[in-house]
Amino acid sequence: MRTLAAVSLTALALAACTTGEGEAPATIMSSAEDCISFDTSVLGVENASATWVDAAEGAPAFCEVTATLAPAEGSTLGVVYRLPAEWNGKLLGIGGGGWAGNVTLMAAADGLAKGYATLQTDGGNAGTDVWANSWVAERPESATDFSHRAIHEMTVAGKAVAAAFYGQEHRRAYFNGCSTGGRMALMEAQRYPDDYDAIIAGAPVYTLQVQTSAVFRNQTFAAGGFSEADLQLVQASVLAQCDAADGLEDSIVNDPASCGWQPSSLQCSGAKTAQCLSAPQVTALQTAYDGVRASDGSWAMHPMRRGGEASWAMFVGTDGTGQDPTGGGGLANLFPLFFGQGNSVTLANFNDANYLAVRASPFAQMYEAANPDLSAFFERGGRLLMWHGESDAGPSPVGSLEYAQAVMSQNPAATDQFRYFTLPGVGHCRGGPGADLVDYVSAMDDWVESGTAPERLIGSKPDGSITRPHCAWPNVARFEGQGEANDPAGWSCVPRT
Repeated sequence: MRTLAAVSLTALALAACTTGEGEAPATIMSSAEDCISFDTSVLGVENASATWVDAAEGAPAFCEVTATLAPAEGSTLGVVYRLPAEWNGKLLGIGGGGWAGNVTLMAAADGLAKGYATLQTDGGNAGTDVWANSWVAERPESATDFSHRAIHEMTVAGKAVAAAFYGQEHRRAYFNGCSTGGRMALMEAQRYPDDYDAIIAGAPVYTLQVQTSAVFRNQTFAAGGFSEADLQLVQASVLAQCDAADGLEDSIVNDPASCGWQPSSLQCSGAKTAQCLSAPQVTALQTAYDGVRASDGSWAMHPMRRGGEASWAMFVGTDGTGQDPTGGGGLANLFPLFFGQGNSVTLANFNDANYLAVRASPFAQMYEAANPDLSAFFERGGRLLMWHGESDAGPSPVGSLEYAQAVMSQNPAATDQFRYFTLPGVGHCRGGPGADLVDYVSAMDDWVESGTAPERLIGSKPDGSITRPHCAWPNVARFEGQGEANDPAGWSCVPRT
């Protein structure tokens, strides 16, 4: 039988949130018996199953419910719900990455440890290769699922599963995703504003401009390729000029947009050497920083930020081959969808007209989460926290900033219900020299329960080597020159220059 766990006096003293008139929220308990006897027919499908998973290696015990939903003919939507033995009364939806969903236990582990019932989906495709996306062009219903329907259906069904399993409705529902998961997050706020009370969107791949940027970047560097040493040379030169602008030399540029370093400062006066760049390299680098506008005025290639050049090769064909590890963000696999079978478009000859065709396609209208009108989401009290690493070589922080600014300008409620954070020195979702480990879920929960929006988030490295505050836009962190650099108290959030 399920029982309400006793809440210790210590927990009551430390509780940061309450329900009702000062009453601390109680934990709802479940057992292996509850899981084994759970009636999965609440999902309305015959393939559902429930399995109890014992606590192990610091992970709590939970009931794992799996099923394949079919919201439309031709749709096969895999879902996994993990219901912890000690439930905090809240749900946590989790996004995917690349061209894949994410049903792994690893992705759910942090939420489960915090007591959340987690909701996950394969996004309409059971494969886990994040760049193997030819199925998007081959299976229309799977494309619809991945574009927007999967997370919504996962969420609606997950709410029903949690209510049936625990015997009561959830108190809060949050969503957290980065990259593709960030796009899924924004899609939820835009298309399905009733699904979640609060949404976290990190480094969102929210338009196909991310993919076209990858293609045009590869073309840019094909005319002026860089070795690893060349990229290290560039980054070192950028840091020498701009690193200390935030009050501390720590190999991180806090505000890359204000960094005025120019590639021409490294141009060779004669033959190329290890200490300078050739003229084609200088041109390629300047183009990467400037970005490329399409004939309609939109970004065909988003600008890249200064200060993280050494890590660009993870997403960009900087070596001059015109190829990158992502295959142009998977765009080449979708050429049949945009241009028909037997088309002659390639990553090498992709041009402005092709870009315009991609952005005007029916798939783009379905896939892109670029609508800044979040009035329906905000009107029901929804909160949105967006963030992006400044050294991201995949989706550009410039794209996220433009979306964030559009949200702030078009939605009066954004003043209290929206926050955008930049993470200096952080790569795509994680990585880089910056403080990339941030507890977004706890920050969002504090925001929802207290009603006070965060003005800064504390980031760190797993090994504790660095701790930094990340400031809400438009502010940026500055070290005041006193105390330990890893003490957030020594930093202020100040206006950008």
